[in-house]
Amino acid sequence: MDSLCCFNSGNSQLAGGRSSCGKGRSHHGPAKYGFSLLKGKANHPMEDYHVAKFTQLRGGELGLFAIYDGHSGDNVASYLQKHLFSNIINEEEFWTDPHSSILKAYERTDEAILSHNPDLGQGGSTAVTAMLINGRKLWIANVGDSRAVLSRRGQAMQMSVDHEPHTERSSIENKGGFVTKMPGDVARVNGQLAVSRAFGDKNLKSHLRSDPDVKNIDVDGNTDLLILASDGLWKVSFCSNIQ
Repeated sequence: MDSLCCFNSGNSQLAGGRSSCGKGRSHHGPAKYGFSLLKGKANHPMEDYHVAKFTQLRGGELGLFAIYDGHSGDNVASYLQKHLFSNIINEEEFWTDPHSSILKAYERTDEAILSHNPDLGQGGSTAVTAMLINGRKLWIANVGDSRAVLSRRGQAMQMSVDHEPHTERSSIENKGGFVTKMPGDVARVNGQLAVSRAFGDKNLKSHLRSDPDVKNIDVDGNTDLLILASDGLWKVSFCSNIQ
């Protein structure tokens, strides 16, 4: 399942995608966004969810953008779509310490997902989120292998970290797990999961992490575009919808 969400600072053009797609813009500045979700060839239903919107809060404006790439079902990705951003914003220190609030909310959201098991099933989800605060400060966090890439003055900057089993082997093995890689396949935790951090995945949780990597950057006239997309776009497809 391939998903794409683009935030645009107003300095370049955005084109909508095929299939499920949409656009919107800020009420207080030049920023605008577009998103596209494309179902792949897998036999199971679409498991990706997204958030792309601007919202007014406490006299300010928040741009909320995310891709949640579910696996072994869509329940966890759906839960994240409904709850992760509200959990971040509801942290007491959000407006004074977004970094700490994002870390706490990611952890508490994963705990809530695990506590709702078996209602949410045994599946899980990656997440890459971006929050634009008053059009000036951009906070990006991710768990898993969905990716955020920023264009600044036409130069691409990766703003997320790919959490893949082979890069975090020591952490997995220290927790009693193992990493395998069969010929023609990618590295997997306990021969099952192709990411080393995820929400949910209760059966593997003792060997996985759900804490995000968090980065922030100032948005100014040199900021062109931010792309959030699932691994299928980065590793297989070409983002031809962006011009």
